[in-house]
Amino acid sequence: MLSSAAAALRLGAPACPLSRRCLATIISGNKTSRLLRDRLKADVEEMKSLFSGFRPALVILQVGDRDDSNLYISAKMKAAAEIGIDAKHVRLPSSATQEEVLLNILSINEDQSVHGLIVQLPLDSVHHIDSECITNTVSADKDVDGLSCINAGRLSRGDLDACFLPCTPSGCLELIRQTGVSLEGKQAVVIGRSKIVGAPMHDLLLWNHATVTTCHSKTPDLPEQVGRADILVVGAGRAEMVRGEWLKEGAVVIDCGINQVPDCTRASGKRVVGDVHYASAHQRAGFITPVPGGVGPMTVAMLMQNTVRSAQRYLSKTHRSR
Repeated sequence: MLSSAAAALRLGAPACPLSRRCLATIISGNKTSRLLRDRLKADVEEMKSLFSGFRPALVILQVGDRDDSNLYISAKMKAAAEIGIDAKHVRLPSSATQEEVLLNILSINEDQSVHGLIVQLPLDSVHHIDSECITNTVSADKDVDGLSCINAGRLSRGDLDACFLPCTPSGCLELIRQTGVSLEGKQAVVIGRSKIVGAPMHDLLLWNHATVTTCHSKTPDLPEQVGRADILVVGAGRAEMVRGEWLKEGAVVIDCGINQVPDCTRASGKRVVGDVHYASAHQRAGFITPVPGGVGPMTVAMLMQNTVRSAQRYLSKTHRSR
């Protein structure tokens, strides 16, 4: 899809003497997401020229006022503005009940001017709120996070064209494509089985013809499993858990982790690292994503892509019905 980025990655790989291994080629999520956002901006401009005054619309629904949620929402709002998506941030107070949140979702579901709806997790309410119930109430046609049971079910059955793909796994898949490495017939290992990253990542790799193994906290022989992987995607939530010496030489390594560790050399006293020990993995992998600047920017970009696609589907449906 972004062949120029793939070419840049491959051309950027250094030539190495035969006597030693090359360092891994870095897969830049910043560069790839920028190319994707440029393409989406062009798509939005085309829609506006064909349908006067039309803009894709996204609503971000938040409960409470968590600092980390505010940071993520700010990044999404900024990306939407750059692309030309009309994004609206709806914040409910931390006193909001589950019924109030559901009523807001149902109202947005019915609003035909809105093409995408995401509920920012976690829900920061003083009341107990069932997050599964909340995400499953979002209309499957507007579930641009790809987290509802309907979209998850379609993905698990391989109906990739009929669902919205979850943003982080979808971004990981795009980064793998940028390496030029074919997934077909490859041994892929996913570490983590969360509903947001690990489980859908398994399904995406499977339906792209990889042979997939999912590892988790109960997997007894993790280094052995990792050592078989041509493609490794890590979303375990443990800082620098995967060591470079575990890797198969030349593997593609996608690190979804975002962790903070102490670092007395930084003014903040800490630094951000992934779930993979980057320094050692960089010595052995063929391709690797950095943290930060790898998967994170792609997650936001894929959310924007889902929103634009939802708007395109809406236009296609309404145009056919006339």
